[in-house]
Amino acid sequence: MSVTLTLAALAAIVSPAPVQATAATAIGTPAIAAGTMIHLRTLEPLTTKGKKLRVGDRVRLETTEATELNGVTVIPQGTPAIGEVTEVRNKGMWGKSGKINARVLSMKVNGRQVRMTGAFDDKGTTGTAGVVGSVVLLPVAGFFMTGTSANIPAGAPVAGFLDEDVIATAAR
Repeated sequence: MSVTLTLAALAAIVSPAPVQATAATAIGTPAIAAGTMIHLRTLEPLTTKGKKLRVGDRVRLETTEATELNGVTVIPQGTPAIGEVTEVRNKGMWGKSGKINARVLSMKVNGRQVRMTGAFDDKGTTGTAGVVGSVVLLPVAGFFMTGTSANIPAGAPVAGFLDEDVIATAAR
């Protein structure tokens, strides 16, 4: 049995339509729906330079704009959020570049911890072309060539998504 998918059907599976804030939860209380995108930014730089970044390190984030529902600000601009480094690869020999992967964990809204999802990353540039060229001229030289470090600067944009509904109470 074979299954044929149209391009539109495949696109709908791979990238579902964005979820918008809803006017009410299942129990009738106004809420911002799970899946709503929240614009964040990093508050500190992340880099593989110096080899100090570790898996599990926490990353401070904050919202870049307020999220409102029916004219009421539920998540104010500047609301703190937390992320976590999930993968670190330092630059290395033979042109290997640095790499950072991180994910969004949560934010605090009106004194309540709200789960979030989302990921952000950076990969340095490889030095492969230089390594190949140097190996042709001097085989040992490729061993000493490295790629670049991965860098995520402070203020870098991050897309986070609510992993649960946020009840619409005015921000304190």
